[in-house]
Formats: sequence, C-alpha cells, structure tokens
Amino acid sequence: MEFGVFDHLDRDGQPLAAFYESRLKLIEAYDKAGFYAYHLAEHHSTPLGMAPSPSVFLSAVAQRTTRLRFGPLVYAMPLHHPLRLAEEICMLDHLSGGRLEIGFGRGSSQYEIAAYGEDPDLAQDIYAEGIEIVLAALGGGRLDYHGAFHSFDDVPLQIECLQKPHPPIWYGAHSTDSAARAGAKGFNIASLDTAAQTATFADSFRAAWQQGGGDPDAPPKIGIVRFITVAETDARALAIARGAYPQWHASFEYLFRLHGTRPNHPRPPEFDAMAARGLAIAGAPDTVAQFLAAEIATSSADYLIGQFAFGHQAPADCLNSVDLFSRHVMPELQT
Repeated sequence: MEFGVFDHLDRDGQPLAAFYESRLKLIEAYDKAGFYAYHLAEHHSTPLGMAPSPSVFLSAVAQRTTRLRFGPLVYAMPLHHPLRLAEEICMLDHLSGGRLEIGFGRGSSQYEIAAYGEDPDLAQDIYAEGIEIVLAALGGGRLDYHGAFHSFDDVPLQIECLQKPHPPIWYGAHSTDSAARAGAKGFNIASLDTAAQTATFADSFRAAWQQGGGDPDAPPKIGIVRFITVAETDARALAIARGAYPQWHASFEYLFRLHGTRPNHPRPPEFDAMAARGLAIAGAPDTVAQFLAAEIATSSADYLIGQFAFGHQAPADCLNSVDLFSRHVMPELQT
C-alpha cells in the first residue's frame, strides 16, 4: 500500500502569493512524510483551480521537494498544444530528477474548453490525438504526424524525457470500460467513485492488463481518492471538515451555476453527505484508519490518494492533519 495526494489547489481566501506559499509548505510536508506522489488538477476560469498552468506550479514543487513524485491529474488536452506540452513534460522530468508522473484527459468542464475557443463536442477526439502526439514526441528524435487537428513534418526534437520511455501515465477511471482501456495500455488509474464501483473498475483493469501481457513484477497502480481530515478528536476533525467543505463545493460548482447547469459528476453540498457516500472521512487517527482500511479492502485499490487541503481550511489544520495521518494512519494501513 502506497499513499498519494490529490489537490485541486482551490482558492481558500488568502492573497494568491500567500496561498501558493502555504500550499508549497504543505507539499514539503508531504515530501517529508513519505507520500509517493502529489497529483494536481487543472482547471480554468474557476476558483476550483488556482494552477491553470500545472507545469508552472509543478516546477516550483520540483525545487521544493527531494523525494516526492508529482504530476498533473490531468492535463486537459484540448487546452494544450501537444508539441509544446511534450517539451514542458521533458523539462519537468529533468528538473525533478525523474520524479514526474503524467496524466491526460479531455477536460471535465465544457465551459473551460469553450473559454479557450475549442469545441467541447470535439474534446474526446482532440484528447485522443493529442496523447498520440505527446507520447511520440517524448522520446526525442524527430516528429512526423498527420491527424485531424495537428500535422508535423519531420520536426527535430531537441529534448527528451529522463525516464524511459516516458514518465508513468495516469488515467481517471469512471467506468469499467475506461478502466479496461487504461489497463490494456499499462496506465495507472485513479477513481473518485465509491469503493464498490472502484472494485468493478479494478477487476476490469487487471483483466485487461493481464491480457495485454503486463509485467507481473511491475503492475500499474489502482488508486482511490478520498477527502481526508485528521485531528486529535473526531469532533475537532468534523468541525474542520464541515467548515471547509462548503467553500470547496461552491468552487466545484462555480462555472456550472453561472450557466444554470450541473456538473457531469456532481457532489453533495455537505461534508456529511460526502462521508455517507464513503467519499470522505474526518476523525481521530483510529477512526480514519478503520474507515480507510474498509475502503481499501472493498475497492481492492493498492494506492490511497488523500485530498487533505480543500476549502477554507487553515494551513495549520492541514499541516496537523498530514502529520497525524503520516504518523498514525499510514502505519496502520501498511500492516
């Protein structure tokens, strides 16, 4: 069992300079605590994501950490030129000493895609073509590609990845079909769904990976994402999470409310409702460890990804939560 972090980098009310610095200090704590990786979301035109350029923020992460792996979960492909993105990925891989992990997606919001002048109806096709180009370019050499959206004629590539053939790749799974596609390609997956749903994804993923001749000594990770708040008592942790979560939810729905619609994957507006679905936990270390052990067993995930910072949590509360989790919860889940 390994442990990671997922972060929307949603705005918490601080001035932006102070916000970025406090989050980087928290990421330093993840590094010291022994987390495997830090996974950063990409969003635009919304307080849900204050890292609209993931590569810029992650370059700071590379310089503030020494062991922690990190990367986007995910780059929204319709908003990136694939050749430029491949060059950024190569730079980050070298700047971090080979600690980069990469994820690609079509983008979760049609409004974010449209704001960049792209057609949301074409997002899936742009995403599929973009991944092909990026992966072809990461090895260096020369790039020849002719597709529906991009064409390259013998373009010389002066930079390549440190990790060969490229950094590990992540995919967000929301169905057995998407999990199977990721498994067949040897991608890691992360699920934001319930433990029971994730178990079906995991079965589909493992079957496709085995059929594709995956290396049994190096299986891809199956991750499950949960909101996690740890404090000295259940009451204190619940008070922190209940106070912080509504602001995160307002940011999560911000663009959709502006357009009078709902998100594709809605979340309840109260923390307790999220916890009732099994998607969040707040409590003392023993309470959190017991809950997460059951989630891991049901889902058959082998990688637990915690969202420790969300909404208007005080930076000190986030740091305390991570400290308690690393000292008391992680050892329990690793036994």
